[in-house]
Amino acid sequence: MSPTERTAWTSLGVGLSVLALKGAAWWLTGSTALFADMLETVVNVAAASAALAAVRYSAMPADDNHPYGHAKVEYFSAVLEGALILVAASMILQEAYQAWFRLRAPDQPALGLALSAVATLINATWATILRRRGKRLGSPALVADAHYLMSDVVTSAGVILGVGLVTATGILWLDPLLAAATAVMILFSGARLLRESVGGLMDEAVHTEDLTNIRGLVSTQAEGAIEAHDLRTRRAGRITFVEFHLVVPGAMTVAEAHVICDRIEAALKEALGSAVITIHVEPEGKAKHSGVVVL
Repeated sequence: MSPTERTAWTSLGVGLSVLALKGAAWWLTGSTALFADMLETVVNVAAASAALAAVRYSAMPADDNHPYGHAKVEYFSAVLEGALILVAASMILQEAYQAWFRLRAPDQPALGLALSAVATLINATWATILRRRGKRLGSPALVADAHYLMSDVVTSAGVILGVGLVTATGILWLDPLLAAATAVMILFSGARLLRESVGGLMDEAVHTEDLTNIRGLVSTQAEGAIEAHDLRTRRAGRITFVEFHLVVPGAMTVAEAHVICDRIEAALKEALGSAVITIHVEPEGKAKHSGVVVL
């Protein structure tokens, strides 16, 4: 089992544990806000399941029908998770609206809040770990799952505050009001995640700092060439695709040009991790003097 898949399985286990705690908190208190919090965790478990399926499928090797591999499927999982966040927020808003017209004080609030606080602490800890691992492993699905978990933490914190204030002050309308406020906050989180995931599906270029690093490596490792132009990049899950034209002196042999290409590819793969490099070699008459100048 790969580290990415093992992490996805752990995330699903954490989600089920948190769901059990939040379900118990709602059952004990009858709080609308805690019920909404539990609903979001149900969606979280569904999202973790989707992330696990995407991670397992993306690990499949390239085949005749998918010569570039299956890594891009993780973006579909990330899009699904973004959509699920929006669905969860809508469900919470609907429940908060209905609860506004049937206000009630929560039962056994101390025990319910304690269970919810433990669940929130588990989510916050795992979300931090998951985000770090997802970025290190280059897994959009795991990063998306971490974003979703952190939005769940924000929601839970608002819910705990709301139920605590209701218990302390007796102002019953604070319960649905704070549930609605946290739902609005996670709407923004879901929208941001959708935008980033769709960018991956649309072959968006790598981030500016990564592109600068790529240009610098090509410039310093292409000694003997003249320039590199028409540089294009994109990411598909944990794989970075880089392609460009390398202009070499007209008298240079194919073997000499091949040595330069090998040197560039080795440096890029060391810096980027999983990468597919495509270099088109051209004679000096093709120089555009507008690309990466070789140092």
